This record gives sequence, structure tokens and C-alpha cells, in this order.
Amino acid sequence: MIERLAGRGRSLSGWHRALAAFLCGAFAILTQPPFDILFAGFLAFPILVWLIDSARPDPDKGLIRRFLPAAMIGWWFGFGYFVAGLWWIGAALLVDAEQFAWALPLAVLGLPAFLALFYACAAMVARLFWSDGLGRILALALGFGFAEWLRTFLFTGFPWNALGYALMPTPLLMQSSAIAGLAGMSALAAFLFAAPALLAGGRLARSGMVLALGLAAGHVGYGAWVLAKAPAIGADDTTLSVRIVQPSITQSLKWDDGEKRAIFDKFIAMSEQPPAAGKPVPDVIVWPETAVPYILSSTPEALTRIAHTVTDEQVLLTGAVREETVPRRESRYYNSILAIDTRGRVTDYSDKVHLVPFGEYLPFERWLRSLGLQEVVEMPGGFTPARARHAINVMEGQTFLPLICYEAIFPGELGYTGRKPTAIVNVTNDAWYGDTPGPHQHFRQAQVRSVEQGLPLVRAANNGVSAIVDAYGRITEELPLDAVGVIDAYLPQAHVPFWGRSPGVKQTLVILLTLLSACLWLRLPFSRRFH
Repeated sequence: MIERLAGRGRSLSGWHRALAAFLCGAFAILTQPPFDILFAGFLAFPILVWLIDSARPDPDKGLIRRFLPAAMIGWWFGFGYFVAGLWWIGAALLVDAEQFAWALPLAVLGLPAFLALFYACAAMVARLFWSDGLGRILALALGFGFAEWLRTFLFTGFPWNALGYALMPTPLLMQSSAIAGLAGMSALAAFLFAAPALLAGGRLARSGMVLALGLAAGHVGYGAWVLAKAPAIGADDTTLSVRIVQPSITQSLKWDDGEKRAIFDKFIAMSEQPPAAGKPVPDVIVWPETAVPYILSSTPEALTRIAHTVTDEQVLLTGAVREETVPRRESRYYNSILAIDTRGRVTDYSDKVHLVPFGEYLPFERWLRSLGLQEVVEMPGGFTPARARHAINVMEGQTFLPLICYEAIFPGELGYTGRKPTAIVNVTNDAWYGDTPGPHQHFRQAQVRSVEQGLPLVRAANNGVSAIVDAYGRITEELPLDAVGVIDAYLPQAHVPFWGRSPGVKQTLVILLTLLSACLWLRLPFSRRFH
């Protein structure tokens, strides 16, 4: 049966092949949160292998045209994957539908079409080193590892739903990310998912399944070994206690000037409520991204309210818009986290480094504004990015590494200035996307950053998912999507992961060079690759 399916896949051409690739990509997204159906990958990727088998380069054509058929298969696969995985981005444009609904096709189809170029690159690189049997599976792993690495930084980067997250649905399966990084986990996922294609080959090809099973066992075994050595959940908690406030304010209300006072009052009331029985009195109160509906520097009464809420032993961390006045020029605005003490003073702050294109700023601003376009979150001139990430001083001996909104999806951008952090604090507002897969995908990616960095995660999201996650990716406290409430808990300890913290380039180079060496060792044929 497998041989018959493989033969059918290799015989497809034209629009039948494109449609098959698109459907395989759309089906493969089921490996991502909130579905976490690994079976989808084991079905989609073997078919992808057989489709690429059929895209034999023509040696009489130029270099690009030789590999264009394989690239188109990869593009259609990626287009299906990203359309099915990112359709929910369009929900943000419907918050103010009168102004932004026209851009819905660009978000739902245009962005996936662009991101699919990376998977076209993956298929092209794979076809460059293609051969029979195990070699082509390794080549596919190399291609996807390389493509997902490029996706972390090229054109500002957008590594959302990287293939590697499919292998990390639980803390047990997240630990390998501390060794392989996101690019390595993506390469591993492509290899394991594509390995069943070997069952349609001969005895030598089937022996590659032994390698796949060994890698899968190593992936699971390493996670089990790390967690066996880890302290029990709660056993390594520090004495620092944290309260996370999740008010679940509808996005349309956040834009309503008449609701600002009610929103602020809700945050104050939730912050002042006494902890439940058995829960600690918080040392740090954390509000989500842009929680404060005012520019605090020009609203002293809001700072006074906060001062009356925060006790002498407490600090409030809140997402807010920070204004910076510039003499003889327009003010600059930053998407920031502010630390506020009991006197209503901003004792420290950290500004967002990686802004959302078209959401928080306009690329090619002068030209696009001349066409009447503007960013979704409208500020005069858009937000300004910080030059470097600043680890925010919370209190004596406690420094948090701030990740604002989608900064949590970038594994290679966690460098910072300031003291060594004791935790990651991720503030976000996912209410833009409603009850869709988006917030679940966002949370999973932030959870994996905690494992990679060996730091506990304090995540405050306006409508969820808010949580405290320990340095092994285990959720110790959680508020689900659209819940209203607070989390009161002690902060877990940090630990040093396998490679140390922020080793992304080192990990990526080791993984990709290892795969490339394996391809060459298996004689992925430079002399025969065009046959």
C-alpha cells in the first residue's frame, strides 16, 4: 500500500501536484498548538518527499529553472501550512473593520504567500542534495532547518509556527531545544516526519528507519533524563512572590475613550484584592501589555492611584505606552514595560526592541503614508524601537528579562543589557485574535523560550494564556483563555541549560553543518544530482 501511495505521489504533475502539496501543508499545521496531532506530520511529510521525488531537475535548463519544480512544491506546501496556521491574524483587522477590513486578503493570503517562499527555499536546498533512500530525508531536514533559521531574522523575522514546535507539545519533549535550538528541532521534525517515506524503498532505505527511531528515542530519553534530575514542581520556588492580573478586556473596548477609566479601575481593583487562602501576598504585580490606558508621564493622577495600590514592599510591572519628548521635534512613543513603586515613581523601564511591521510601525513609511496607509496600532509616527533590550530591575537582587508581545517568538534575540536576569517576563495582549489558535500558539512559543534560557517565565496576557512556567517548561500556575482572575504564586528558580543561555548561532551552525556533512558523507551526488 505504501509503495502504491508513493507511486501515486511521484506520478502527479501540474495542478494536481500543486493541490496535493497545498493540502499536505494545510494538514501538517495540525501538528501545532492547540491541536498537537503528531500523526499529521507523519502523513504530510512522506507525501511531500514523494512529490519532490517527481520534480527531477532538467540538466538542459539554467540553475534556477532546474530546481524550480521542487521550489514550487515547497511553496505550495508552505502556502497551505501558513494559510491554515495563520488565518486568525485577520481577526486583528476586524477589530476596526471599517478602516482595515480591506487588508484582510493581504493578512490571510498575502503573508502566507510570502512565508511560503522560505519553504520553497527548503525544498530547493533539499533537491540540490537529493538522492535515493536515506539521503533525501537528510536533505529535507537540512532544507527545513536552514529555512526555519532564515525565518528567525530575514526581513525582520517571523518564525511563528516553526516546524520544530511540532515536536515540543509537552515539557518532556521541550528539553531537546536546549541542545538543538529552534532550527535544530525543525530539522529533527522534518527528518522524523519524513522518515516513513523510507518504507516505500528497499531494504537499505528501510534501514534509515533505525536512525529515525534512535533519534526519536534520544529526543524522548533526554527529556526524561532532564526532568528526572529537575526538582519537583514548587520544590525550588524562590521567596519572591508574583501576582499576574488577567482582566480579559475586549479589544474594541480598549480603544474606546469612554472606557479608559473603567479599565483602569478594574486593574486597580484586581491588584488590591487579597490573595486566596494559602496564596502568598505578592511582591511583584504584573499587568499585561499596554494595560494602562493613559500616557503616564502626562497623567499624574493615574500614578497616584497606582501609588495608593502598591505597598512599601511591592513593585508594579505594567505594559504601557511611554512618551519621550524631543526638543523641537515630535515626541517618540515606545511600547514599554514600566516598574512603578509605592511612591508612584517609574524606577525602571524597558522598551520593545522588535516591533510588529504594519501593526506598530510602517515599513517604507513615507511612501506608504502617501498612499493613505497607517499601522493598526495608531500612534503619531508609529512606535519607535529600542536600540537594545534592557533587563528591568524589579527590586534588589531581582532582574527580569522583558519580552513584549511577539518578541517571545524569537529564540536568537534574547540578548540584553543590565544585570543577569532571574526570570523572563512576557507581557502581551492577544485579545486582538479572540478565541482562535493564535493565543495558544503564542503561549507555546514563550514556554519554549523558558526551557532554552533556563529561566522561569512570568506571562501576563490581557485575555490569556497567563501563566507561571518554571525553567523546565512546566506550568506551575495558569489562567486559560478569556478567564478573568489573578495568579498568586512564588517564582521558581533558574538553572543553566545545556549550552548556556542565548547560544542560538552556535546551535544552528552545529546542527546545519552536521546535516551537511552527513549529506556529503552519504555521497549526495554532485555528479548525479541532476539525473
